[in-house]
Amino acid sequence: MSFLFGRSKDKGPGEAVRRLREHLLKLDQPGARRTAQEEAGKQLRLIRNELAPVPGDENNDNIFAIAQEACALDLFPILAICLPKLDFEARKDSTTILNALLRYNVQNAQICVLYLAGRHQSGHRPDTILTLVNAYNDAETSSNSGQILKEAFKYEPLARIALYDPSFWNFFTYVQGGRFDTSSDAFTTFKELLTRHKVLVAEFLATNYDEFFTQYNALLTSDNYITKRQSIKLLGEILLDRANYNIMTAYVDSPDHLKLCMNLLRDKSKNVQEQLLRFLPKFHEDRKDDEQFNDEKAFLLKQIEVLGQPPGFPQQI
Repeated sequence: MSFLFGRSKDKGPGEAVRRLREHLLKLDQPGARRTAQEEAGKQLRLIRNELAPVPGDENNDNIFAIAQEACALDLFPILAICLPKLDFEARKDSTTILNALLRYNVQNAQICVLYLAGRHQSGHRPDTILTLVNAYNDAETSSNSGQILKEAFKYEPLARIALYDPSFWNFFTYVQGGRFDTSSDAFTTFKELLTRHKVLVAEFLATNYDEFFTQYNALLTSDNYITKRQSIKLLGEILLDRANYNIMTAYVDSPDHLKLCMNLLRDKSKNVQEQLLRFLPKFHEDRKDDEQFNDEKAFLLKQIEVLGQPPGFPQQI
């Protein structure tokens, strides 16, 4: 598929990509930023309109030319870096363009996904996915970056880049700090990354079990009510997924995790208690023949009885 990444020689839609790249590279030049912003905005609008879906025209040559040129000129990393330097409408157009290119399919392959994965594997930097992850540090562009990441994480090669990079651990800060809209968007992206590709995530959790749950348990005890409640719900989704069965058994076998569950059941928020109770009983369904688990369950119930059952707690887990 090497022909997909070659330069197009016509002056059609691919020319808009070349002009956009030129203006993006001028955004840091003294005295040229305003003009560069305006011209970049014009080219972004042109490209966005060319990428707009046309019914019955799935093999649009213009889209192919844009995708081909965007890969050949490394538009993805450049545009990701330049998002904070663009105005609001230009950032919206950039998001629409990058998401459309990620979805674009040729010969049963997303050529821009292949390009981004190959660029990362070959060690080229800056990396588009990692630039977008780190953009959660910027409240003004985090929403745009988050929309692109959610689309990117639908593809396992791109999700793998984020999952196995050290910047992944920054999500534990992003989801509970800063502005509410930023932390909320970060959590949605975090959830997409941890639930979309079952086998990939199971492998990651098995390799990084201790560090992951040390940091995740901090979310469960966060002072931020929204973070705590969302984290409990996501924990249930992760642990009850069949692909994560070994992770689930390791988690519930830990006395520290049992103690954490006991403390959460005493949380002053009834909603937090109920969120935990939505998945705790299901552990028993999966491990009803596990003698050790049943002993631990009995111990947990006894401790809850001593502490005082929260309202609505079932008599049988």
